Amino acid sequence: MAKLTKKAKALASTIDREKLHGVDEAIGLVKANATSKFDETVEVALNLGVDPRHADQMVRGVVTLPKGTGKTVRVGVFAKGAKADEAKAAGADVVGAEDLLEIVQGGKIDFDRCIATPDMMGLVGRLGKVLGPKGLMPNPKLGTVTMDVAKAVSDAKGGQIEYRVEKAGIIHAGIGKASFSAPDLRENFDALVDAVVKAKPSGAKGKYLKKIAVSSTMGPGVKVDTAELAVA
Repeated sequence: MAKLTKKAKALASTIDREKLHGVDEAIGLVKANATSKFDETVEVALNLGVDPRHADQMVRGVVTLPKGTGKTVRVGVFAKGAKADEAKAAGADVVGAEDLLEIVQGGKIDFDRCIATPDMMGLVGRLGKVLGPKGLMPNPKLGTVTMDVAKAVSDAKGGQIEYRVEKAGIIHAGIGKASFSAPDLRENFDALVDAVVKAKPSGAKGKYLKKIAVSSTMGPGVKVDTAELAVA
């Protein structure tokens, strides 16, 4: 485990690690402790009562954060002809077909989200070993395999994020920057939690939303009282 710097220790000492806080209080503490020279990302960790090794307990989806992410999202699109033109017009950063396949196979990935038209999936499938581990493989369920590439590009640029439960049953997601106002962060927090609750899988048994913590990139985690959220 990495040693904490003096500054990190000082910040950690201001937080009672065991105390449960209301959402607004937790966001306030996280903002107060985000004192780095860069604009830290505010992150939420949701500990769910699921075992993602079972297909009927997988939690994955997309949610649009109403106040945006504060990040510039680079979008790559696999498309040809008129659909490629649509993607470019919508603001896609990289658009191509076989040429883009070669670039990605060569190890250069200049995008954070990947979208493809259905007819391109035979081609994109060859990149499974490259895009899969990075969570970039286009997926119809996430709206990233679609004929409406213009909407998919604008959604990705406009604050839409993907969330996915990890092996330990935890979802990590950024909900904005420390420079955001507290009400904006709260709005994004509520949108994420609401989406994850609605995505509760049929195989989930017992308490679904077990624990929630909010933190900034360099700051300590603050536990949230889930009872305030009135979800099972």
